[in-house]
Formats: sequence, C-alpha cells, structure tokens
Amino acid sequence: MLGAIAGDIIGSVYEFSNFKATDFQPLIHARARFTDDTVCTVAVADCILSDKAPADALREWCQRYWTNGGWGQKYAKWLAGTSTEPYNSYGNGGAMRVSPCAWLFDDYQESMRKAMEVTAVTHNHPEGIRGAMAVNAAIFCFRKQASVADVHQLIEGQFKYDLSRSVDAIREHNPHSEAAQDTVPEAVICALQATSFEGAIRNAISIGGDSDTIGAIAGSIAEARFGIAPELKIEIAAFLPDDMKLVLNEFRNRQ
Repeated sequence: MLGAIAGDIIGSVYEFSNFKATDFQPLIHARARFTDDTVCTVAVADCILSDKAPADALREWCQRYWTNGGWGQKYAKWLAGTSTEPYNSYGNGGAMRVSPCAWLFDDYQESMRKAMEVTAVTHNHPEGIRGAMAVNAAIFCFRKQASVADVHQLIEGQFKYDLSRSVDAIREHNPHSEAAQDTVPEAVICALQATSFEGAIRNAISIGGDSDTIGAIAGSIAEARFGIAPELKIEIAAFLPDDMKLVLNEFRNRQ
C-alpha cells in the first residue's frame, strides 16, 4: 500500500512534464504531493478495514480530498453523484488503488474476489478489471515470496499481457494514456526489471506517460518484492494528513 503512495507522490510532478531517464534528482521533488492515486488507495484500505461498501469509502475519501485529485471526467461525475452503478471504465484507476486487497487477505482467491469488488464498482470494463486483477495477483505472489519468473509467467499466462519488452524499449515510445491496457503491463515491467524498490520507481517515471499512476502501480508491486527502506517510509508518510496516517497505521497492524 505504501509503495503505491510512494510511486504516486514521487511521480506527481512528472505526469505532465515527463522526465525520460532514471537519474532524476532528488528522488522526491520539492513540489511533490499526493494525488488521486493515494486518496483512492487509502479509500480501498479503509473500505476493507472498516467494512465499508466500496462506493461509500471511495466517495467519502475522494470528496474529502477533492482538490488533491486529478480526477477523470467520468470518475468525477460518478463521485459527485449518488448512483452506485459503475460506468464501464477501462482506465487504470482500478489498478492503482487495488494494493490493499493483496495485503489484507491471506487467501489468494479471497484477495482476488475483494480486488474485483473494489474495482468493478467503477471500472467494470474487462480491461479495467484485467488491469486491477493482474496487479493484485503480482503483489500477492511477491508477498508470498514468489520468484520474478513465476510472477512473469502468471501475468503473461493468466492475464495475457506482453511483458517481453525492456524498460528502455518502452521509454522510446510511450505516449500518455490512462487506459489500463496501455499502462498496467508497462508498470509491471518496470517492477519486474528493477533491482530495488527505488529502481522500480525510477523505471516507472523514466518511461513517461501517466507518471504518477504508473509509479503507483509499479511501486505497489515493488513494495511486495523488495520492501521499502525505513527512511523512505518516513519521508513518504510525512506527506500524508493525519486521517490517512490513521488508516495506514491500522493497515500495518492488520498485516
């Protein structure tokens, strides 16, 4: 969960001003902030921890931090309304917020069912669901000490994503897209081809495109694979308001 938040915060300054290299400095820019990716991730964690309906948790948190989010037009309309019906989104919003599901359940199938529930409330298009489920599966498997080869095989075999490209190849041509099918496999590759948590985030930022969300997805997977250095955890937590810290603390206590 904190990996997704870290990727969002670090990537926040690059979404519309891409830096197409891994050596950007400092790691956390002075203008960095949390955005919709963090708000939605915290909402999903609170949904599970407090046994709230996904729609209620998302609306509660996103309306509270309305000005922090770069909400998509359809998602903003859904947030402002009262309907609990999804709107067939194939965006990457499900994939970026799903990570708590992979940490708060010890049974794989139960974790995947919850991932489906918190995704399909808005992103019920097959591509939106595929993206979120693939990310949840990768996190869960790394959390259970699966190898890179095993996760690679799972994501390609079950979810039919092409993971054969290198980060360098993606970087050469990666136009801005918020579609799950255009961003989830790229983020997974950034995590699989890294040698550290920071390296995964740097890979994600370096390929350009939807930097904060690609960073959030790659970071969520990389956290399960590598862990996060204690000092970076402290730096990232400092960006969060007290109500989010309370959810994060409860999340840690439940793991």
